[in-house]
Amino acid sequence: MRIFVAGATGYVGSSVVQELLEAGHQVVGLARSDTAAAALTRVGVDIHRGDIDDLGSLRAAAAAADGVVYAANKHISESTDSAARAQVELNAVEAIGSALEGTGKPFAVTSGVIGRTPGHVLTEDTLAAADPIHALRLPVETSVLAMGERGVRSSSIRLAPTVHGHGDARGFISTLIGIARATGVSAFVGDGSNRWPSAHRRDVANLFRLAVESAPAGTPLHAVAEEGVPFRDIAEAIGRGLGLPAVSLATRDASEHFSLLAPLVSLDSPASSALTQQRFDWQPTHLTLIADIEEGHYFKH
Repeated sequence: MRIFVAGATGYVGSSVVQELLEAGHQVVGLARSDTAAAALTRVGVDIHRGDIDDLGSLRAAAAAADGVVYAANKHISESTDSAARAQVELNAVEAIGSALEGTGKPFAVTSGVIGRTPGHVLTEDTLAAADPIHALRLPVETSVLAMGERGVRSSSIRLAPTVHGHGDARGFISTLIGIARATGVSAFVGDGSNRWPSAHRRDVANLFRLAVESAPAGTPLHAVAEEGVPFRDIAEAIGRGLGLPAVSLATRDASEHFSLLAPLVSLDSPASSALTQQRFDWQPTHLTLIADIEEGHYFKH
């Protein structure tokens, strides 16, 4: 298939591109700069110049493709107005959906699992509450999954909060390492027993390919290799890597220490991918989160 990928040069998107190419698909990548275009050209990707703000360009690229992957993340990477960023993404996916409507072509979009059902294991079939942590992201997923009723083979790839692996420069693990370096301690809140799901970047990319190739319309998939890694284990692994102590913080001190991550670090947000693995024969094979941290590459930059 000829697959149009928005976010093709990003951390997750670039791995999805690699996975699609290795499986024999042709990839067209959205590039808004000469640097991005050159990087995609080097790996054998065709270029579509534009931005997710350019809805006409997105519709044209989607109409010319056999399927679309939306792995862009303006939601966290640009602007200080989170609601405005979320609206830009919603506009973008709806423009793509309008071009795919009635075609039966696949459309896989990025979403997440953290914060949907705190304290309870989230499954692919769980009805998730629109809590403040995740509410800004839910309209994109809801819109895309609903496209299944309008002739789009739509799916939502719900990412674990820790999509880890080489090249992770701005994800949660890199951010936590940066905080530990700046403060001199690797911290967790309370006893640190709250759980974060995880998945290796290459396993996530593999699931995107499976979704494009075979996911039925209106399907959520969980890109979760580990149901829940205790946050204390994460903090201790980071501490070992930096030679710093892992320490417990009181809830009242979390905001000052973790800044923007404070609402997330104490969340207990386990998630299962049992149904995804069963339905799509998805078998995560790459390093687990703690093993990946202990490999050392996170501490070389």
